[in-house]
Amino acid sequence: MSRHRVQVVANTRANILVVLSDQQRPDSCGVFGQRLDVTPNLDALAAGGVAFDSAFTVQPVCGPARAAMQTGRYPTEVGCWRNGLALPPGEMTLASEIGALGYQTGYVGKWHLASDRGPRLPHERSKQRWERAPVPPSRRGGYSDVWVGADALEMTSGAYGGHLFDEQGERVELEGYRVDGLTDVAIERLGSFERDRPFMMWVSYLEPHHQNDRFRIIGPTGWAKRFKDFEVPKDLSRWRGDWRWNYAEYLAACASVDQNLGRLVDELRRLGTLDDTIIVFTSDHGTHFRTRNLEYKRSPHDASIRVPMVVSGPGFEPGRRSSDLVTHLDLMPTFLHAAGAGKEVVDSMRGSSLMSRIDRDEFLIQISESQIGRTLRTRRYTLGAMSSSKVPLAGHLQPSASSYRVTHLYDNEADPHQLTNLARQGSSSAIRRELSERLVDQIRTIEGESPAIE
Repeated sequence: MSRHRVQVVANTRANILVVLSDQQRPDSCGVFGQRLDVTPNLDALAAGGVAFDSAFTVQPVCGPARAAMQTGRYPTEVGCWRNGLALPPGEMTLASEIGALGYQTGYVGKWHLASDRGPRLPHERSKQRWERAPVPPSRRGGYSDVWVGADALEMTSGAYGGHLFDEQGERVELEGYRVDGLTDVAIERLGSFERDRPFMMWVSYLEPHHQNDRFRIIGPTGWAKRFKDFEVPKDLSRWRGDWRWNYAEYLAACASVDQNLGRLVDELRRLGTLDDTIIVFTSDHGTHFRTRNLEYKRSPHDASIRVPMVVSGPGFEPGRRSSDLVTHLDLMPTFLHAAGAGKEVVDSMRGSSLMSRIDRDEFLIQISESQIGRTLRTRRYTLGAMSSSKVPLAGHLQPSASSYRVTHLYDNEADPHQLTNLARQGSSSAIRRELSERLVDQIRTIEGESPAIE
């Protein structure tokens, strides 16, 4: 993997606000091609900042994706390679590192990194579950100044109503639509930071993720009517899936997230800190609406792995579009760069600072749960491979495999919607072999193993 070595500029000491949605596709956003008026606030943010057209997760499922964002490392490196594996105690995190640089740290919303379902040690089984209980301070990833969260927000709330837990473990009730309620809490907590020190705050929504107990998406009541004339994304239209009865509600949920992004920006403006704040909007992964497999994500397709990403504020040129291949691993070095960390610290990380151009040709994506999968995403191609294991549910039981077989190959220039799988076409054997070798190199670099790929 080619990494641009950043040149650290003068310390901006900018505040940082991260707004994280869940399971949101880039094409739900106007700045990334949505023709309906779903995301006017994000579009305005992009006009004053940088829109990243080729941004990706490194694991298309909630917990591992969040582990990567909070540590700057791959999920297998951290030990959070599937949902239900907590950040290990003492793990170096974004909050701990930026807190050491004098920042106040805060987190509001869905966490998904505290509980161990299927613990590493059998005797820990009864001690590691926090999905419905307050997350103890030791499992908050270093967020020490503001904490109003829930480890499994879908278990403490519904689309309307529910609760979080505050710093002392007391219940904080959510009023109205869940996105609105979370934003109410976030706005209140933004005003609690001391003015003489910079802060980093994450606001983590569950929407537009489907409701896990219903396999459907619920937007604000009545909003879906505004989006009933949606244009079907071309990667979905060929397949059945469940987008037909979910997509308008999905856009409605995205519109709510956007409306509340606008509320957060307005609050920064009211506090007089907007011009001194880096604002990042992204999502943990995308969704293919069960068109590619029986999952909503957990696949090598761009619908699963591509994410919206817009960054504005000090250090980011207004109105710029970037075609750089970027991933969530670039967030931690970006924030440490902005906070004034030394060049040697920033350059030692897996990712690179978004404040400089990133010269990356390819990167590795890990997939768990639905499979033990590995994917190489280059500028032009996607090569996906799955474990050769015949063990049922192996993707829940093991982080990696000793051998993989190629299952997907797409030429993303000729086939941007990934409609034609070239994996078993004889005419693609040469590029399949080349990409397989490059995938092994990536796995060796990240995981220290050299699996066979057939």
